Amino acid sequence: MKVVSIIRDRGQLTIPDSIRRLVGWVNPMSAISISVIGPEEIIIKPHKHDYDKARIWELLRKSRAIKGKGQGSAAEFIETDRQTH
Repeated sequence: MKVVSIIRDRGQLTIPDSIRRLVGWVNPMSAISISVIGPEEIIIKPHKHDYDKARIWELLRKSRAIKGKGQGSAAEFIETDRQTH
């Protein structure tokens, strides 16, 4: 599909409804990546973070297992600290 749109003041570009209906990730406040391919080509893609979920859970388990001197777990310390401050 190809449509024509106008770049407004301050570089604002409205993506036409016909395109937004076809592409599910084009929503208000969507994070996007904009790449310049050449002097006459710009590519807009959804911004994606690649997370290693297994690594995140491993680090969470390790942090929860930390014991202080008579303080209990790190999670208990944080909870207590947040309640008192």
